[in-house]
Amino acid sequence: MYLTMNRFRIKPGSEQTFEQVWASRDSRLGEVPGFLGFHLMKGPEKEGYRLYASHTMWDSEQSFLNWTKSEAFRAAPAGAGGHRDIYMGHPELEVFESVQQLQP
Repeated sequence: MYLTMNRFRIKPGSEQTFEQVWASRDSRLGEVPGFLGFHLMKGPEKEGYRLYASHTMWDSEQSFLNWTKSEAFRAAPAGAGGHRDIYMGHPELEVFESVQQLQP
């Protein structure tokens, strides 16, 4: 499995707007070969912002890279640019490759 994670720092009071932007997106991820899942996670308030993280799970790094070159990827951030004032800086991308897996 291959996991990508973006961390977002959101200005206090803008949490509902941020969540609505994500809920109303037409991500088209379900159409992408190798896509396994997505989560938007709300974290703690810290140092003057609310932390969020988005996680996408892929069957391989190559599936993720293929998505980044697709029309679905270019369409994913549509509409988010109109809300730049809610962000405190750019998202921080982190990627992880699975080295151990446990399942029930």
